[in-house]
Amino acid sequence: MPQGIIISLIVLGVFLLALEIFIVPGFGVSGILGMAALITGIFLVTNTVLEGVLFTIGALIVLGIIAYLSFRSPRIRRLWQKFSLTTRQTSKGGYVGPKVQSETYLGRTGISLTQLRPAGTGNFDGEYLDVVTEGGFIGPGIGIRVIAVEGTRIVVREEKTL
Repeated sequence: MPQGIIISLIVLGVFLLALEIFIVPGFGVSGILGMAALITGIFLVTNTVLEGVLFTIGALIVLGIIAYLSFRSPRIRRLWQKFSLTTRQTSKGGYVGPKVQSETYLGRTGISLTQLRPAGTGNFDGEYLDVVTEGGFIGPGIGIRVIAVEGTRIVVREEKTL
């Protein structure tokens, strides 16, 4: 196999992995293709499959050691702190999580204050709640009933007899 193709595969693999890490993280396709290109390049350099497996395992071990040592270095740690979020959302700062007692609303009836298409606001005996419908639209001022509670998501249906 020509050396140009092997070098191109390895460079393409590194490029695709960098693309996955810095530009489109979490999508996965470029990372998988990058790993495939790198491993293919490694296997094309070696003479046997066993040699290719050993080189791939060795490369992964070396990469793991480099990553571990880079996080131990104070200089690199400062660089990673520029990329990471260090602030905390505390209740002292005014951040309050939603109430967990949403199950108490199951079966209650109320009035839609806004158009529910499918999300909006409902009034349940003076308590204003963010609600969603089963998928249909409900206009403002229509009677609604809570039919399901999924965590903090309150699902309502139009109430015919209100």
